[in-house]
Amino acid sequence: MMAKGLITTKKIGVLMGGFSSEKDVSVRSGLAVYQALQELGYSSVPIDVGKDIVHVLKKEKIRVAFLALHGSTGENGSIQGMLEILGIPYTGSGVLASALAMDKEASKKIFSYHELPISQFIVVNRDTAKRKRGTSASHSVDIPVPPFELPWVVKPCTEGSSIGVSIVKEQAELAPKLEKALSYGRKAIIEKFIEGNEVHVGILGKKILGGIEVKPSLEFYNYEAKYTAGLTEYIITPRIEESLFEKAKNIALQAHIALGCSGATRVDLRIDIHGNPYLLEVNTLPGLTITSLLPKIAQSAGLTFKDLIEEIVRLALKES
Repeated sequence: MMAKGLITTKKIGVLMGGFSSEKDVSVRSGLAVYQALQELGYSSVPIDVGKDIVHVLKKEKIRVAFLALHGSTGENGSIQGMLEILGIPYTGSGVLASALAMDKEASKKIFSYHELPISQFIVVNRDTAKRKRGTSASHSVDIPVPPFELPWVVKPCTEGSSIGVSIVKEQAELAPKLEKALSYGRKAIIEKFIEGNEVHVGILGKKILGGIEVKPSLEFYNYEAKYTAGLTEYIITPRIEESLFEKAKNIALQAHIALGCSGATRVDLRIDIHGNPYLLEVNTLPGLTITSLLPKIAQSAGLTFKDLIEEIVRLALKES
């Protein structure tokens, strides 16, 4: 691990908040990161990202940006591109990897190209799902029916934290749930629901930290289950065979590399009842709250929260 003296002279701006639907969680992550940096003795300042972000960065003389942003603008490459122009090193993945990972259609195509396992899916655009004319039915839309069996998962293409995600068990439920997903963006994904265990793998640099199984008490691991204490059981050693766990971790690392990710990521997978892993997505700026998965995975690998934060900063400087 890098000696602290090498980076204490660089003022770190912890960027949080922003404009996405995950702003509240981002603030919680950011404050946790800021507290850790303070306790480690680094010069740092919390920054709530607004339209004046460039002015604030210059005013505060920020030399390193710790990105605690989640969702849309924070994870899709926009902030990363701005920081590139300003010449400020930042944590997490670069512009292209961030954009690819945030767009579920793009990332699935990359995974498919690299022959990594994904569930069947189709993409629906707003233009494809136009309302039928001459009807007052609030949820009457023209939509393509997926060419694979129910149940289905409907989700926005460019949101995180399971925002706008629904499970469809009957075809009649598809239209309203698709409208919900499309209210968050121009495109939505409909994919085959994978019955089985949900496993999340932590990657730091290009090293596998470990994995964790989540068992929510709700229908699935949605926004509420993710950020409300007590609603999800966290199983540090997933309840799958060791060889299957190793396979899942390897697939996760391959996904991280295929998208060109750097820094810390969390890769989400489903393991079906036959023992087949399927990639869901790669999170390039995973949550760092008290209920977040990456810190739990890091702890199982022997890294305290402070160790994790320090290593993320070290990687940002190494890769800049």
